[in-house]
Amino acid sequence: MTELLTENPTAFQVVADDGAEGERIDRWLAAQLPDLSRSRLKALMEQGAVTVDGALCGDPSRKLKAGVAVTVILPEPEPAVPEPQDIPLTVLYEDEDLIVIDKPVGLVVHPAPGNPDRTLVNALLAHCGPGLTGIGGVARPGIVHRLDKDTSGVMVAAKSDAAHRGLVELFSRHEIDREYLALVHGAPRLRSGTVDAPIGRSARDRKKMAVTGAGKRAVTHWRVEERFGPPGKEAAALVRCRLETGRTHQIRVHMTHLGHPVIGDPLYAGRAARKPSLAAIKSLGRQALHAGLLGFVHPVTGETLMFESKLPEDMTGLISALREITP
Repeated sequence: MTELLTENPTAFQVVADDGAEGERIDRWLAAQLPDLSRSRLKALMEQGAVTVDGALCGDPSRKLKAGVAVTVILPEPEPAVPEPQDIPLTVLYEDEDLIVIDKPVGLVVHPAPGNPDRTLVNALLAHCGPGLTGIGGVARPGIVHRLDKDTSGVMVAAKSDAAHRGLVELFSRHEIDREYLALVHGAPRLRSGTVDAPIGRSARDRKKMAVTGAGKRAVTHWRVEERFGPPGKEAAALVRCRLETGRTHQIRVHMTHLGHPVIGDPLYAGRAARKPSLAAIKSLGRQALHAGLLGFVHPVTGETLMFESKLPEDMTGLISALREITP
């Protein structure tokens, strides 16, 4: 039985029953305290936060004896390294475990060389504040997927360890519904199709990804929503892409592999970027890619959630301009 120690709201005591005799303490504790992973419990043991009958236990492989009382004390989450920054966010959903936002164009997700601050992480630290219960013992949002700086749309981030673990599992099992809208150069001949082609780091340019036999399996299902320009000589198309996997730059790489790179893509459009003379295409200033739908089962409550984001004005403006050249 798990007991919350009333004098310390972040301390738990569990008494090993006869069935726990001979079990590894880390495995048994993870089953008794499902909000804590085995790796987290191992770290707590190394920090001196776990005792057995009052004596420190630093060995995750220690075998239990029936009747012993195991106490786990959760330290206060360490301050996050990135600084909280008051950056406006469009929040689509939020509870104590996770937050869903509509990311604008130009917002970098995570601090990195060249973008040390003014990122989504900085914004979430400020927005969530004390609501971040700690991911791996650190007061930070759990980033489980990313959108490129110049890709807009729906994103989810974890606020608790339990939600973080659950979301990571959902993504790894490909149990997340993700749909993107992309404006591409030209138009595929077919109405719909699937690209099943592995993606890995490009051997020619390490900044780019590419379809390569040495890459990881990547699957994108696509459907043409609208074509722009004379039939057979289309200048562009609006394509809906559903991700079965989630590799870096997956849609951008797969659309290029199809021969229809995303309009405005600085890495993959290549010569195609120079073909259209339409001013609206040239003035877009970013890749025309938008994460329009995100659906998943809440990793803590079990509720089925679905979120949609409308196309931003720069993409709707480009679509209007493209329709003017369509007979």
